[in-house]
Amino acid sequence: MKKTNAIRELEKAKIDFTILEYEVDLENLDAISVAKKLGQNIKQVFKTLVLKNENKELFVVCIPGDENIDLKKLSKISKSKKIEMLELKELTTMTGYLRGGCSPVGIKKKHSSYIHTSALEYTTIIVSGGQRGLQVILDPQDLIKYLDMKVENLTLDK
Repeated sequence: MKKTNAIRELEKAKIDFTILEYEVDLENLDAISVAKKLGQNIKQVFKTLVLKNENKELFVVCIPGDENIDLKKLSKISKSKKIEMLELKELTTMTGYLRGGCSPVGIKKKHSSYIHTSALEYTTIIVSGGQRGLQVILDPQDLIKYLDMKVENLTLDK
């Protein structure tokens, strides 16, 4: 098992976590596919999105895997005029991670981080371990505290 930046950082911060590994299918890198492979509740599998505003500031957002980000809500909360997803070609350069393996932990620089309010409903959530095929189970409170995340409702209303 190769140690990723995310795993090294969690160990260094003495945060308890459990590693989950799964077979990577490059056609299905989405959180819903990952949850199914791992036999986990999709509401507890959080995907990590990286976005940028008009000033090129990055925002790291964790939301439940079956939800969609509400760009208007994030713009308002972050006091940005315009927010958009980071382009795929910029993801590795800016974060050090590939699509399908982007963790909120271990990103090259510290950025404003947000997590969906529903994370607080669980004693554990699952986020990427920093590599495709690797997830970590941890206490959302530990993640929030470590990354100084703001807890907000950032998804589209259903």
